[in-house]
Order: sequence, then structure tokens, then C-alpha cells
Amino acid sequence: MSQTIESRLADLGVTLPSPSAPAANYVPYVLTGNQLFISGQLPMGPEGLEYVGKVGGDLSVKDGKSAARLCAINLLAQAKAATGDLEKIARLVKIVGFVNSDGDFAQQPQVINGASDFLVEAMGDKGRHARSAVSAASLPFGAGVEIEAIFEIA
Repeated sequence: MSQTIESRLADLGVTLPSPSAPAANYVPYVLTGNQLFISGQLPMGPEGLEYVGKVGGDLSVKDGKSAARLCAINLLAQAKAATGDLEKIARLVKIVGFVNSDGDFAQQPQVINGASDFLVEAMGDKGRHARSAVSAASLPFGAGVEIEAIFEIA
């Protein structure tokens, strides 16, 4: 029998946090038909926003990968809030990762790998996804990374 997402998270030492409330006039997720759209998640940790600054300047690529991993944890927290049970997720369809960086920074894919690698570890084959990794001149609250996601619900 294959592992559940929750058991994989436990094996990784990850406890999902309470999902963050929206910071403006939007909802954290929209469930329509069998698709779940998760609004952009920042690297929010137990003490608040982590990894503030530009990747490739204030933050290293390694910091950016850690920020992306934390965004992915928050994506799963929102998905659990939306579905009540992560096992209702048929698959992760796509993520879009935004990296707060200057115009000459070109390692966005390596940064967003922090989320992609984690999501595959946590979800197994259900976590393999399409994605975009783009640069942004700035992100809300100065965050180094922001990631949104689309899941298919069974």
C-alpha cells in the first residue's frame, strides 16, 4: 500500500501550519468542479514572514530554495483547509513560482526547485507537476518567493 501524503509529511518531519489568512481582498483558495486554485503563498513560518529580500542579493539561492519549500508547505496547508483531507487530492497540476530578484538574476528554476522537490517528496507521483518560475521586481511585504498552485481533486 502506498504512503499517504500525511504519512510522508510526518516522515519528512513536517507539521502543516494553520493556513494564513488573506492579506487583501481575495480568498485563499477557490474550489470549482474538480480543480482547486490556491492563491499565492509566501514563506510564512511560525514567527511570521521569513526570507525577506531579493534572491541573488539579500538572499542566497539556498535561502530562496528554503523559502520556496516553506511556500509549498503553506500550499499544502491551504489545500488541507480546502478539502479537509489531503488524500482527496488526485494530483498537483501546476505551480507558478515568483522570485523577488533583479533583472540579471537567472536562477529562478533552481530556487523554485525548493518547492517542486518538496512537493514530490510529500506527494509522491501525485506531486509531479507543470510549472513556471519567473522573476518579479518585488513581492508583497518584500518576500523572497511567492508560489501559487492548481490541484485536481478526486
